[in-house]
Amino acid sequence: MPDLDGACDETVFAAVERVVLALNAVNEVHGGAAFETDEREQLCHYIDHSLTEHGVDVVALTTPHGLGRYEITDQWRKW
Repeated sequence: MPDLDGACDETVFAAVERVVLALNAVNEVHGGAAFETDEREQLCHYIDHSLTEHGVDVVALTTPHGLGRYEITDQWRKW
């Protein structure tokens, strides 16, 4: 993931969307059973951690969009 420090919200959300859609594809290949509940939670935490590590204040990003910190993947996630 590129350094997203200072990136506009749309750029960050686009990066999250690409990751989630790729994970959706993996899940689809496995008949919707690629990830167990704990793994889904870990993936969401990993995305959050990766964003933070790359300079994104996830709470500041999500709050103005009416999202909780861990809802950032919800609009695209099918797993």
